[in-house]
Amino acid sequence: MGKIEKNTLAGSFTVGRRRFTVMAGLGLGGLTVGIVPTFEALAAPSVSNTPWGDAPSQAAVELSPWLTIAADDTVTVRVASPDIGNGVMTQIAMNVTEELQNDWSKIRAEYAPPQRDFAEGSPYSVGNPLSYFSGRSTGESRMKLMLQVGASARERLKAAAAQEWNVPVAEIDAKNSVLTHKPTGRTLRYGEVAQKAAAIKLDKEPDLKPQSEWTFLGKASPAKLQLANIVNGQAVFGMDIRLPGMLYAALMQSPVHGGKLKSYDFDAIKNMPGVRGVAVVDPSEQRKMARELKAPFPLGASAAQSAIAVIADHYWQARKALDALPIEWDDGVGAQWKTTEQIYVAAHKALEKEGEQVEATRGQAYDLIGKQKKVVEASYTTPYCDHMNMEPLNGTALVTADKVELWMPSQHPQQAVFIAAEEPGVEPEKIFVHQTFVGGGFGRRVYGDDARMVLAVAKKFPGTPIHVIWSREESMRQGRYRAMMAAKLRAGLDESGMPSVLIARASGRGMSLNGLANSAYTSGIIPNVQVESQTMPLHILTGPYRGPGYNSNAFFLETFIDECAYAAGIDPMEYRLKLFAKWPDAGWTKCLQDVKAKSGWGKKLPRGQGMGVAISNWGMAGKPEAGTTVACVATVEVSKNGNLTIHAVDVSFDTGRIVNRDAIAAGIEGGTIFGLNMTLNEGLDVRNGRIVDGNYDQYPMLRMGDMPKKINVSFDGLSNHDRFSEIGEPPVGPVGPAIGNAIFAATGKRLRTTPFRLHDLSWA
Repeated sequence: MGKIEKNTLAGSFTVGRRRFTVMAGLGLGGLTVGIVPTFEALAAPSVSNTPWGDAPSQAAVELSPWLTIAADDTVTVRVASPDIGNGVMTQIAMNVTEELQNDWSKIRAEYAPPQRDFAEGSPYSVGNPLSYFSGRSTGESRMKLMLQVGASARERLKAAAAQEWNVPVAEIDAKNSVLTHKPTGRTLRYGEVAQKAAAIKLDKEPDLKPQSEWTFLGKASPAKLQLANIVNGQAVFGMDIRLPGMLYAALMQSPVHGGKLKSYDFDAIKNMPGVRGVAVVDPSEQRKMARELKAPFPLGASAAQSAIAVIADHYWQARKALDALPIEWDDGVGAQWKTTEQIYVAAHKALEKEGEQVEATRGQAYDLIGKQKKVVEASYTTPYCDHMNMEPLNGTALVTADKVELWMPSQHPQQAVFIAAEEPGVEPEKIFVHQTFVGGGFGRRVYGDDARMVLAVAKKFPGTPIHVIWSREESMRQGRYRAMMAAKLRAGLDESGMPSVLIARASGRGMSLNGLANSAYTSGIIPNVQVESQTMPLHILTGPYRGPGYNSNAFFLETFIDECAYAAGIDPMEYRLKLFAKWPDAGWTKCLQDVKAKSGWGKKLPRGQGMGVAISNWGMAGKPEAGTTVACVATVEVSKNGNLTIHAVDVSFDTGRIVNRDAIAAGIEGGTIFGLNMTLNEGLDVRNGRIVDGNYDQYPMLRMGDMPKKINVSFDGLSNHDRFSEIGEPPVGPVGPAIGNAIFAATGKRLRTTPFRLHDLSWA
């Protein structure tokens, strides 16, 4: 019992049918380096004359670690941000194109290799250890960097053409990948002078164009570069990796988070078809510490969990054998939580005492709350929610004594390098992380625990590529969930009915008070504020979930503001407009006025129909003219027997400015649907410390027929403030409370807990 069967495979390998290009072992000054998977179909590999590029098919010249130009004018941009379907790589390529003035039809993108970042003094992450984190493609520092990459390459190309013709650089124009000598009309293509340009050193970096002179950003809305390859099947996701001699591992972690493996009986399955052995993951096993590696970010969240995996020739063989394997677990302290309801009761009980941590304070909230004309009080709950990625967790690793290769659909490949150094104990310069396409992230693949589990299993079978796969059920039951949160809010209303005091308490574990402690209400609009938190002894692992903390806190605050409006006898839209009249960011008022007009707010509706409004901001950190503000009006109908129909969702937003209109519209629509599903459907069930739900039959998701009849995205809320804030997280905040507020308007039933599907909405 408990014997580890090992299988080794000697020799080199190349990738099979899906042509996932692998090129390892190229030498550079004695350093072994690997490649990075191209963003294009790998049937048309990237071209590069550097050892960091894919197998070259023709000469390509590197002008910087970020950029190569081929003889046929193909521009390849290296991007340090995994694209998880959010268009990050396309946007970064757009940023380069604005200044480089290249032909967009000839641009490509590939992932910047994290091993090069480690080996060459952080060219991709200097000054920003999160530059490998997905998202944030329009963040100020990253946007300026990629604009500068394009501008510098353009000026070097112009200088090369000037040398070729022996003319002043000022006489050269660059446009659409063509260099033109303006006095004579002579032309050269970018690819014709790229080699000469690579040798040119500029006296100083060129200034960036003012935004008023942009010709591409804000004007063009190209499709995502990867779409064609996803449609034709050439895009390679983590689940697509095929390596000669590769074995498959079906993984099971302790059903109760934090539990331990007590025993297993390998003899019971060792003769099943295809079975090669088992691998045990022991959290107490000695590992190299991150501080020894000088990782630029903490790795504690990726800590190994107790687990066992069955390894077999094919995944289904491994899965069937794992199902048949006799296993005994020690559940640990988490088993004390017998039901979800027990957790909720404990969370609300924790709210009855002052919080152990003061998250925000201003004025004299406790002294003044009892002196107000009216006090409004309400408690709310949001449950654990899973990310439900389309692609279950998985990864492939090949571990040897002196080298580690990892093929991973990660949200943070740079982090995976250091995890690979910690787990198998191999030096970072011998680790090669190959980023694949990602079948959905939403924050689940940020912590790197999936990479660690892959490596922890694969290192038990040195020399053999091991593809570790979480089943859908295992992936769901071993999440890093949206934290369960309970909140109690009390407001004191003044003579005019407006809140002058707010006391908010939140309880849970792994929660964030982003959007509550630093909201516009608590950062300036309400003069007397106290926000507190209480940490509970919960065992369930949590992590980022699209709009971490903000998604729950927006529901709490915007439902509560609605309750204050009704207590004051003021229309909820007018109530918010009065509140934000005091806020020095006109974008909030502009968004509210926009959805008010677009939705027809105030029109007479039949019985059983109602409209609700909500507004929230992601990324503001308590400051005006920061982050992204989103206002939402929902129009719903509730039948007498409680069936809910969402007729329309009107959305207005303020990111400051935009650079890709179509991508913004798609992001707003997708985020609205994500927030809608989160509010209507999502909530995990806990029994005896275990997550019970394991698939879509237990954890319902919105179907096409459940969609709102209309989602109307308006661009008229834009303030034109000089920022380009993100769009992925913000829409998930206001849609839920807007729906809940609309249900109240239609039925008189106030919903203070999600998911709404668990409520009886019937009315007489």
